[in-house]
Amino acid sequence: MVSIKTIDAKILSRMFLAGARNLEAKKEWINELNVFPVPDGDTGTNMTMTIMSAASEVSALENPDMETLAKAISSGSLRGARGNSGVILSQLLRGFTRSVRKSEVLDASAIAAAMERAVETAYKAVMKPKEGTILTVAKEAALKAAEIAPEAEELQPFFDEVFAHAEETLARTPEMLPVLKEAGVVDSGGQGLLEVMRGAIDGFLGKEIDYSVFEKSSSSSVTKISPQAEADIKFGYCTEFIILLEAPVSEEEEHKFKEFLTSIGDSIVVVADEEIIKVHVHTNHPGQAIERALTYGALSRMKIDNMREEHQEKLIKDAEKLAKEQEEAEKLPPKEAGFIAVSAGEGLTEIFRELGVDYLIEGGQTMNPSTEDMLNAISKVNAETVYIFPNNKNIILAANQARDLTEDKKIVVVPTKTVPQGITAMISFVPEKSAEENAEVMEEAISKVHTGQITYAVRDTRLDDKEIHEGDIMGIGDKGILAVGGNKEEVAEATIAAMMSDEAEVISIYYGADTSEESAEALAASVEELYPDCEVEINRGGQPIYYYIISVE
Repeated sequence: MVSIKTIDAKILSRMFLAGARNLEAKKEWINELNVFPVPDGDTGTNMTMTIMSAASEVSALENPDMETLAKAISSGSLRGARGNSGVILSQLLRGFTRSVRKSEVLDASAIAAAMERAVETAYKAVMKPKEGTILTVAKEAALKAAEIAPEAEELQPFFDEVFAHAEETLARTPEMLPVLKEAGVVDSGGQGLLEVMRGAIDGFLGKEIDYSVFEKSSSSSVTKISPQAEADIKFGYCTEFIILLEAPVSEEEEHKFKEFLTSIGDSIVVVADEEIIKVHVHTNHPGQAIERALTYGALSRMKIDNMREEHQEKLIKDAEKLAKEQEEAEKLPPKEAGFIAVSAGEGLTEIFRELGVDYLIEGGQTMNPSTEDMLNAISKVNAETVYIFPNNKNIILAANQARDLTEDKKIVVVPTKTVPQGITAMISFVPEKSAEENAEVMEEAISKVHTGQITYAVRDTRLDDKEIHEGDIMGIGDKGILAVGGNKEEVAEATIAAMMSDEAEVISIYYGADTSEESAEALAASVEELYPDCEVEINRGGQPIYYYIISVE
């Protein structure tokens, strides 16, 4: 057993990085604990991206003292926070670091006090705290720490006992939240917190940590090509040349040459006659293409272009153009009201633009924007009052956090939980009303919008008294599963039926990236027949994961 009674900033830094590393290693497993069996379980991803934002700040510090370490952890996690679980984790870290920042070393009592402060801070950040979640696991761990700290001289048994109690609490979360029990899982956020604690204890014990995962990206001002764009450009060199044939090639030989080019690239064009072969190929190995071509004859008009470089140059030009436009916009006096919305899908984004939204943040279920993303958006909207439509219940806390960190503008977070609610909120805006009056009007309007989302199940489970099997189509409403079946249009109709009321006047259908316009039009025609008194609207949403997003209001 390690005989240590206090920890300093160096040990705390190692513990924090080890906690982050362990969470990162377990993120996919934590994602799979999502209650709803939809292809968007992202608790592990959100918590990891939150803590990694802080970890990159911490790993950049040389010989930190407790104050600089506390600032790096707090600031990094607050700005990097994504999703409800990520925001709660950032608040736990914020409270903990506020408690310890003036200390030189920490004993069991100081750590227990910091854990208590962490829990207080996190509970305050959540409007309606729910037991059986990450908050409960944190609270019980803090209570156990406070109970045993007065008698705890050495830290290893103290940490072990606190961790064991947190683990027992996590195992009990299904008894506290019926939805967890029905789905047969423990709380994913609580599991994430447990993995941070597990890793931190490993760090305390001196176990080796792979620090390479925390390396910060270059802070160069040059626009970097994104990993996604890199992935899109699978083959980096556009290679063209003409082969001056020494002898005519047979059809079989030409076919073999094409097969070889296919094995090393794509976008292949091979045009041959008796004297020349014109070749075009995108490949990562232009030398191999040239070497094979030389077996047929001499080469002429050779041209090799680096497509990634060309793409990079385009990104830089686009960024420069955007910066210039922004600079010109900033010279204008601020307008009274500006709008930010979170959107996923070209069609939905276009709808928000047409309604007058100034800045669209790409995101939603599969990728919750961070507090930093929100702050960047706020900085780009030249308005005295900025309204934010999160359009997802898992993004509201990050928006609130960005609001609290903004000092030079009035920020109004309208708690829209779905895209249709965001559209209704935007339509409800009245320029002549004050920010407070508009917030009231918008919240009243969105309370009348019922949303259903049609997607597929990624695993077997039982929810809301419905048996669900992997591959089933599900209709998810504002408060649970409304319909399950094998056909997305039939499930959409059943979902609408479950949302209908005598007051319903408008049914809006937004079809996703994986749904054809013909299928959507057939669904709309069927819905019009079923509900002749309602106006049925159909729009291309282009959203991923959800075949249809449907609102009834």
